[in-house]
Amino acid sequence: MRPQLVSLLLAFAASGAYGAALEVDLTSSSSIKSAAQLVSHNLMTYYVGNQSGNTPGILPGPPPAGPYYWWEAGAMWGTLVDYWHYTGDTTYNQLATDSLLFQANQPQDNYMPPNWTASLGNDDQGFWGMSAMLAAEVNFPNPPADQPQWLALAQGVFNTQATRWDLTSCNGGLHWQIPSTNGGYDYKNTIANGIFFNLGARLARYTGNSTYARWAEQSWNWTSGVGYIDDRWNVYDGGHQEHNCTDTNPAQWSANAAVILQGSAFMYSYTNGSDIWKTRLDGLLNRTIEVFFPDGIMVEVSCELKDRMQCNTDQHSFKGYMHRWLATITQVAPHTHDTIATVLKTSTKGAVSSCTDDGTCGFRWNTGSYDGDTANGPAGQEMSVLGALSSLLITFEPVQPPLTNFTGGTSQGNPNAGGDPNVIPAPAPLTSADRGGAGVLTALVLVATLVALAWMSGTWSEHGH
Repeated sequence: MRPQLVSLLLAFAASGAYGAALEVDLTSSSSIKSAAQLVSHNLMTYYVGNQSGNTPGILPGPPPAGPYYWWEAGAMWGTLVDYWHYTGDTTYNQLATDSLLFQANQPQDNYMPPNWTASLGNDDQGFWGMSAMLAAEVNFPNPPADQPQWLALAQGVFNTQATRWDLTSCNGGLHWQIPSTNGGYDYKNTIANGIFFNLGARLARYTGNSTYARWAEQSWNWTSGVGYIDDRWNVYDGGHQEHNCTDTNPAQWSANAAVILQGSAFMYSYTNGSDIWKTRLDGLLNRTIEVFFPDGIMVEVSCELKDRMQCNTDQHSFKGYMHRWLATITQVAPHTHDTIATVLKTSTKGAVSSCTDDGTCGFRWNTGSYDGDTANGPAGQEMSVLGALSSLLITFEPVQPPLTNFTGGTSQGNPNAGGDPNVIPAPAPLTSADRGGAGVLTALVLVATLVALAWMSGTWSEHGH
């Protein structure tokens, strides 16, 4: 057996052996693709939405009906879009397309389906929007012409969230929850605002529309100004409006750091490598690796403790997002490639070591064996390892970077996406910067942006960033 071959002998628990280890040659793209195919198959054994009587697009849940909340399926389809992009395997393309369209809430096209709106968070909606945005960026096969298109769906999510920017507390920001009657509405957290920032940055780059970029700048300024990103580039979880968002929750979650890190890379690309976004990107990248990759292997540090496991079902899926989004960063900010490739290789080696030979994967990647963790929704573990394997392929062969309207992106946009045009006013006339159907945001959103930017410029510092 070659030294490079990642090989586990046997994984044991108190109840006995789990089985032989998954073997992957991490120096061979074909071996990585074979392993990813196996893990993707295992992941999809948890999806039953395509079976008679079940709802297309979602994983079993929410509790107590099953362990998964609505948002995680949206993230899963994004994982499978990336899987197709890196490997060329079309096995799950139709399922992904059908699911992303079924949950889109047509004709509003905003990922606010009636079955879920009562319990919907901005982050829940945003994960589906990011998967649609990814589909546009990688030229995932476009839906039929009479169906909403990937870019339009991302715009629909962004437009609805922009109208929720709330200046009545904490000087701005999005609430975690959308309905004001929900528990958690008073929490303005990093993941909701980070996804909004991420989508704004990516829409700006894809369309060339500076309004999206101004929203992204505003979201960064608010998140940094309120202290959720500190002067050491730590990314914290959020705060409550009754405390003016100053009671910062110091928990550090990889999804928060990763979504802002990726958004910063897209802003770096959009601004043609500006110094300010390079400083932000590099600072976040270095600190993210320090926090979440001890010894080069990813750990979800706020809940994956050495002596006990406190991660819930949601958090069991976070590692895959980090790996996938780091891989994308190398494409839009090439100066990060060597730093990121190094950690992707060592961490993926750890990820593979958590799997058995049938593609069943655990959550702890730094123990050298399968941990038998099935208590918190094993689809998350499979998604994470699949994301790690797929994204490692950027280190072997050329992969098309995220596209734009100007570099071959074919997805069509809809500037009115997101709701009733009587609620969201018609946008300003299209300009040459908005070709390809990207459009501009509504007059209402633009006014809110400019007012908020002017107000914030005199109120918040950027903590030295």
